[in-house]
Amino acid sequence: MSALSQHTKITLASRPVGAPTNDNFLKVSGPIPQPASGQILLRTVYLSLDPYMRGRMSDADSYAKPVQIGETMVGGTVSLVEQSNHPDFKAGDWVLGYTGWQSHAISDGTGLHKLDGLAQPSLALGVLGMPGFTAYMGLLEIGQPKAGETVVVAAATGAVGSVVGQIAKLKGCRVVGIAGGTEKCRYAVEELGFDACIDHRSPSLSAELAAACPQGIDVYFENVGGAVFDAVLPLLNTSARVPLCGLIAQYNATELPNGPDRSPLLMRTLLTKRIRMQGFIIFDDYGHRYPEFLQTMGNWVSSGAIRHREDMVTGLENAPQAFAGLLEGRNFGKLIIQVSDIN
Repeated sequence: MSALSQHTKITLASRPVGAPTNDNFLKVSGPIPQPASGQILLRTVYLSLDPYMRGRMSDADSYAKPVQIGETMVGGTVSLVEQSNHPDFKAGDWVLGYTGWQSHAISDGTGLHKLDGLAQPSLALGVLGMPGFTAYMGLLEIGQPKAGETVVVAAATGAVGSVVGQIAKLKGCRVVGIAGGTEKCRYAVEELGFDACIDHRSPSLSAELAAACPQGIDVYFENVGGAVFDAVLPLLNTSARVPLCGLIAQYNATELPNGPDRSPLLMRTLLTKRIRMQGFIIFDDYGHRYPEFLQTMGNWVSSGAIRHREDMVTGLENAPQAFAGLLEGRNFGKLIIQVSDIN
């Protein structure tokens, strides 16, 4: 990867209708900005791509304001300090921030976290970052798994789901994953230690899931929605818990799906089986517990108790296409764009 001689950013050119395309993004280049007094110049090395970004491309009401047309796309980043006029940072420091889809950024230090001693800085965007934190708090705080229970997780080899399943195994649960394709299902079982994994593309998804969960489902970690949730709903046990952190199957939808209204069935199931279903936004709801997570997960990762996989794509210009693939499940592991060289 060649040295970066310009500041490059990818902005939102238009709001997508359905799945995002390259036409919804615009690559803009210009001179590298220079830091003023009290500021630092960051060079982005790694950019995280995550499903929530699709919601930020729309102007519908949500928990966070949308990206405006012409603004740089948002996203978590791991960067190197290139120049510093700030007493708390020096050139060469690794930092975690939220500077978005761009090669460089100017910061006054607000919201930056130093990554001292992290041998693989990109992990701060995955298993040791927002996805891992989402898995940890959602499963343990809302799901509250108990030894011997059955935990089902969708997108089982993704950045969140893969961690959910492994934590559930550490807690003594039977873990069943749902993933897209034979290879991902094999990985979930053979590499991550899941007890079973069902291909969500299978025409017999509901029957296969029922066979894999003979005692029903006690915890379902929901990050997909759609047909997967339809298969899960009848299998939920009395007093089941459903942490809800995403609905990726619905992010590109422009209208409600055809078919009968399933909300009465959902509401009746929630009532009669006394199910706890709770949505959460990780840093809004649990941000104060990030140090607790980081210590525990750091120990699990360093000991090999939690395994992880990254899907690394080189070049900021490839972010739009990689992001579209993420929403279709084409990534395998935590999707990261390497924007520039490590050195």
